Amino acid sequence: MIRLRRAAPDLLAIALLVALWLLFFWRLFTPVAADQASLRLGDFSGQFVTFGGYQASRMCAGEWPLWNPYNNAGLPFAADTQAAVFYPPRWVTIAAACAGGWSYHALELEMTAHVLFASLAMYALARRLTLRSPVTTPAALVASLVFAYGGFLSGYPPLQLALLEAGVWLPLGILALTEATRNSRPAWRWLLVAAMALGLSWLAGHPQTSYFLSLLMAAYLLYRAWVQRWRWTHALLAVGLLAALSTALAAVLLLPGLEYLPRTARPGLGYDAKGNGFPFHDLLQMVFPGVLTVFSPLYAGFAALMLAGVALWRRAPGAWFWGIIALVALVWSLGANSPAYPLLYNALPGLRFFRGQERAAFLVAGSLSILAALGVAALPALISTHAARTLRRALWAIAALAGITLAFVFAGWLGSPDDYANALPAIAFSALMVLAAALIIPWLIARPRRALAFALLPLLAAFELFTVNMDAESTYDRTPPPGQIALTAAGNPLLAPILEDDGVFRVDGLRGLTDNYGSLWAIQDIQGISPLFLANLRDLLDGDLPDARLWEILAVRYVLSDWQELPVASDIVAGGSDRFGPVNAHRLADPRPFALLMPSYHVADNADQARTLLADPALDLRDVLILETNPGLSGPPGVGTAEIVHFAPEEIRIQVSADSAALLSAALLDYPGWQAEIDGMRVDILRAYSALSAVIVPEGEHLVTFRFAPTSVTAGAAISGAAWLGTLSITLVLFIMEWRRRAGS
Repeated sequence: MIRLRRAAPDLLAIALLVALWLLFFWRLFTPVAADQASLRLGDFSGQFVTFGGYQASRMCAGEWPLWNPYNNAGLPFAADTQAAVFYPPRWVTIAAACAGGWSYHALELEMTAHVLFASLAMYALARRLTLRSPVTTPAALVASLVFAYGGFLSGYPPLQLALLEAGVWLPLGILALTEATRNSRPAWRWLLVAAMALGLSWLAGHPQTSYFLSLLMAAYLLYRAWVQRWRWTHALLAVGLLAALSTALAAVLLLPGLEYLPRTARPGLGYDAKGNGFPFHDLLQMVFPGVLTVFSPLYAGFAALMLAGVALWRRAPGAWFWGIIALVALVWSLGANSPAYPLLYNALPGLRFFRGQERAAFLVAGSLSILAALGVAALPALISTHAARTLRRALWAIAALAGITLAFVFAGWLGSPDDYANALPAIAFSALMVLAAALIIPWLIARPRRALAFALLPLLAAFELFTVNMDAESTYDRTPPPGQIALTAAGNPLLAPILEDDGVFRVDGLRGLTDNYGSLWAIQDIQGISPLFLANLRDLLDGDLPDARLWEILAVRYVLSDWQELPVASDIVAGGSDRFGPVNAHRLADPRPFALLMPSYHVADNADQARTLLADPALDLRDVLILETNPGLSGPPGVGTAEIVHFAPEEIRIQVSADSAALLSAALLDYPGWQAEIDGMRVDILRAYSALSAVIVPEGEHLVTFRFAPTSVTAGAAISGAAWLGTLSITLVLFIMEWRRRAGS
């Protein structure tokens, strides 16, 4: 009974957090169709729902989706980080899909579950950090609400799902490190929990967010080791264990990803492309959300800012660490707009891989959430002190400043209503929140029954954040989930001829398909919006190569375009529309087969020369195979036939008949992990046309097999599997041992 009484405040707080979660997402949960909303079309629909649908179709069939032939002319799906193939929570979503079918709403529910987890985990962290305060529960509630429903996590991360899912592991990771550093020696069991949280963040598929989190957790661990006066060997060992174990846990994603990334167009981007961040004036979004930008990821609510200021002013335990993190991250989020970014760019290993420095707002959001909790916890000590009077005066000064700002904006609105119509409501609301904080906080620190009165602070935070972020038009659409996209292409008149064609071919779906819908509808598109596009293919798509020659080497049979006539012979076989307007489906009159024996070849010195030859109209691409390696044939290549007898994402079998040693050209991207066999014997794959594949086939009848079996995935799976099994087992044993030790003492 005593334990239940002690747990009652936490149980009530958790129930409140669940109720607020249901309220925030009520339009996603309601069964009333007229009231339903859904996440807006964009990256969520075009990237995550489509890739998730492909993964679900493969895994529900008992297959691991290692290669995806349906976008980017084929891509190593398991190596594309945002696909999150090996992220365990995604498996739960897919397991539900195997029973009830894949849906747009499935990923929406996955998103909301992660937000609930973020709020509960931040509550647990803030509760631990403010444990000795008489208002620890309200403090933890404020932190939970600010983190889960502030401008960052409720803005664009739900639409860029991998970012959200990588970020929600921050509270658990910091909580585990806090427990690991409670004493003068490391608590290794908690370090293992921290490593698992960080490993799950990496598996979620947004490396930049996990990179931020890794730096934060390393810094926090060293800070806590310094506070607890650890031996430097213990501190370094703990950081090394955290880094090594989290890397091993995520190796199944990291190894294929590190193999893939250098071969994409991303490393070719320089400082100018990677230094983008918030312009300085966007810092105003911390107080006036939605005035300058569609999203306001720096917005944490004015109450949170005030409370964070209290924590720093009163030097609450740990406040200066989190204040420094918030300041550094804020400067980082400005990117090249700040002179600090060149230093970070050149000093921090791995930073050059990432664009979008404004995403450092993730660390600002986490730090302000914790500081807000520390600020609430510090308020009771201000009762009847000079500090209370100082705080009261400061709050009223800020309120007066907000009133003056509102007056100026209103005056401007009178002179130019059109320019200020959108800004005035947001600024008026912010001024109201400033006034509310200026009234409530001084009132609280003068209350004798402060523990109950402090419940006003989480209510104020919820009112402020929910008013701004709940149902935001920038994130949500008043369309029920089933009405957002078609999960199948059946019934689409534009795509009907493609679906009825049983051959192996590709489609240029820049129009008509768009985004990554080829993956969802099982149509092999040479286009796509994956942020990681193989550089050799991107060079062909974005270079000077005429469309007709691109379609030739990639075995394109259908082109979806608003053109009435293509530069090659074709027939319009269907019509339709996409979000940009009317579209025609053109069927090429003489499309190149996916596999073809070539009667001659030319050896280029490198990929650049190969692309130059490709663009030469005098070169007949049905007659000449462009290689970068001399095949060493003693005479002209043989002629004959090549027929695809089996086509699956990771295995293609081609029956070949040649009158002498021949060159088989396949419209298959040249990528590590693809292996070629002839009648079961391994043979080398030659690079053709700067990006594709070819093999030498002996005279006679042979079965050529292309099989995708990347060593990086196999090795990564072995490492991660052993790491997860060992870590979970050791962690369980260590916790049982600790429980028995305490029970026996």
